[in-house]
Amino acid sequence: MAGITVALGAMEMSKMKFGAPVLLSLAGLLAWGGAADAADLGGNCCADLEERIAELEATTARKGNRKVSLTVSGWIGQQVMWWDDGSESNAYVHDLGSGIASNVKFTGEATITQGWTAGYVLHLETIGSDSLSTNQDRADGFNVVSQTSGSNGVSALQSYWFIKSDQLGKLSVGKQHTASTHAAIFIDGSGSALFANWVAYDVNSFGIRMKNGAFVGPTGPVRTASESALIWGGGRYCQSAGGALGDCDGFPRNVVRYDSPTFAGFSGSASWGEDDIWSLAGRYAGEWADFKITATAAYFESTDENLNLGVSATQQYFQAAAYLQHIPTGLFAYGAYGHDSYDSAPGQSEAYHLKGGIRRSWNTLGHSVLYGEFLHVHGTGEFSQSAQIANNFDATENTTKLWGIGVVQEIDAAAMSIWLKYRHLDYADDNQVGVSYKGFQYVGVGAMISY
Repeated sequence: MAGITVALGAMEMSKMKFGAPVLLSLAGLLAWGGAADAADLGGNCCADLEERIAELEATTARKGNRKVSLTVSGWIGQQVMWWDDGSESNAYVHDLGSGIASNVKFTGEATITQGWTAGYVLHLETIGSDSLSTNQDRADGFNVVSQTSGSNGVSALQSYWFIKSDQLGKLSVGKQHTASTHAAIFIDGSGSALFANWVAYDVNSFGIRMKNGAFVGPTGPVRTASESALIWGGGRYCQSAGGALGDCDGFPRNVVRYDSPTFAGFSGSASWGEDDIWSLAGRYAGEWADFKITATAAYFESTDENLNLGVSATQQYFQAAAYLQHIPTGLFAYGAYGHDSYDSAPGQSEAYHLKGGIRRSWNTLGHSVLYGEFLHVHGTGEFSQSAQIANNFDATENTTKLWGIGVVQEIDAAAMSIWLKYRHLDYADDNQVGVSYKGFQYVGVGAMISY
């Protein structure tokens, strides 16, 4: 009877979907218990077995009920960065930047009826040092999403519920990516998208130096990077919308979002929220002969003064990107274009990012990626001086150029990527005749492991 009781208990536990490792462990315990029972039917054969099962239950992650599934996922990523701004050099250890930093995501889903499901996503970021806010004076950056000072910050990057139909698509409500958030970055299939994209994740808040070594403040030269109005991240372009340099729609918002089903490789998304923001995006993913192709185009519009540099203006941001890979050789090419403007204030930016390389399995660890990249950003702005000072940007016509090379090694057995990259940035201000600026260069080496 004890063996039957244990077997029934194990069957009931299997319905709780603990996962394969737990079920295999239970199978081993049951086999042991059966052998003990056959050897001594009259003894207390299963006391130790019950104790072991109780210990196993205590160390197993559990969901709240048996109707809604629970999946825990995410990644841990850190980088060591050596930088040189022409006058000073140093080395920092930091996270990958808010939006792609170390995180844990809880995803649940339950079946309503055939073809219909409901679920939720809770996505938490853990920031030790946000690279978006480090600079020459600040080695440990604060979390730019939660504005948490110091070395430790935890914020809810996304938190929303959804209802999904296989035939009609998915409706989501809550804090989440808009239809256009990081649209151009997400279609990059090279394996280098998180480490080499058009957002200034690593250098966003670093001040730009003139040839004499001084930083450029709102009214003239200043001594520290924290006083600087010129930063490599391009605050004068679209910093207000949560982006930097090319990406002007970078953070999740409180929105209602709709995602269509995929038809012949095509899909679309739309979102609305805040006061007021809305966006549209279209995507394609497929294979033609020996080529893998992904492409997207997205539009974002905001009339929210809290986002639009504190001015009454409509921000309009368009972005498009395409990725092409020759499957037999692994050769790939990627290109992205973005244009950001404000209709009632003469400020705008235009950016394009080009990247090419090869993705091949040269060893047993996993794919290796070799790439080179080039980024060109041109911006203008003529906002009031108070808006310039408050939002850390200037009112001139300017150009930032970046070129870089890098290598990424994927380690499939550990769901891991290791990278080494070099980037060089130059800045020019077309309205400041006779004034020149020092370049900025850095080397980044890091690793990310997914779970």
